[in-house]
Amino acid sequence: MDLRHLQALLAVIDHGGFTAAARATHTVQSNISAHVASLEKELDATLIDRATGKPTEEGKAVVARVRRIENELTALEADVSALRGKPRGIVRVGVIGTTARWLTPLLVDRLAVETPDIRLFVADGTTTSLVQRLVEGQLDLAIVSLPVDEPELRLTNLFVEDNEVIAPGSHPFAKHSDPTLADLARHEIMLASPGTPFRQEVDRSFQAEGLTAMPKIEVDGLRLLTSLAFQGFGIAILPATAAPDWVGGDWVRIAVPGLGQRRVALAVRRRGMLSAAAEATIGTTRKVIVQHAPGLPGVHLGPNRQPSR
Repeated sequence: MDLRHLQALLAVIDHGGFTAAARATHTVQSNISAHVASLEKELDATLIDRATGKPTEEGKAVVARVRRIENELTALEADVSALRGKPRGIVRVGVIGTTARWLTPLLVDRLAVETPDIRLFVADGTTTSLVQRLVEGQLDLAIVSLPVDEPELRLTNLFVEDNEVIAPGSHPFAKHSDPTLADLARHEIMLASPGTPFRQEVDRSFQAEGLTAMPKIEVDGLRLLTSLAFQGFGIAILPATAAPDWVGGDWVRIAVPGLGQRRVALAVRRRGMLSAAAEATIGTTRKVIVQHAPGLPGVHLGPNRQPSR
């Protein structure tokens, strides 16, 4: 099996078609088509639906394996380099948006000092999207919100942060003294999208008190949710780091007993070996979190253990 055939297949998938794949890899479309056709002949299966440019079921299975092969080749190069000196290579890290905002600059600065030959590719996304990309081999590691029910991943707690209400200063809920969950349940609330890890934890908090949150809007993205609260659109339930103190405007953060906490964890694939560069990045990430997380309002270091699924 020719590695060029596998790379051509990935290029078609990643760039959305044969023409785009040829452009991205600086070759002609006929070369890409020939490589994919050769692979299909060898496997006796159609991997790309020519009408849609999408992978067939057989194609999806092959792509998953090819990504793992690509990861191992990248790790091999990084490990050989590490034996000659400090770790080097590209490490692809996924980070949920609210954590990425404070962690990324600290991590980049620390890596520049400790392992200057490591280059980061940082993917900012929701837990759901990052978990999928990690399982598919597009990322080396990810920092996600729990709970995550994915048997392909190994999860280790990093920290927890308090859930709180962000409200425009003029909103009636901001006038409450010592507000309770029951008080909060009487108002329409901007909430994270149903089924997301953060929303699951919020819903459990209300259910524990025999209450139900009343959605004003449901948003798949905590940073957008935060922006809407900052702009005075309504009150929102968010993790503490979603609303940094340096953001100005007429808004307040409100602690509500019983609202719970968001658990943030490191996720890696169970199968395969991490490269030396990825291992070094994980070590540096832990050090940055231990040093800086306790200084953030509402953030607390969690136990370093695998959460149960």
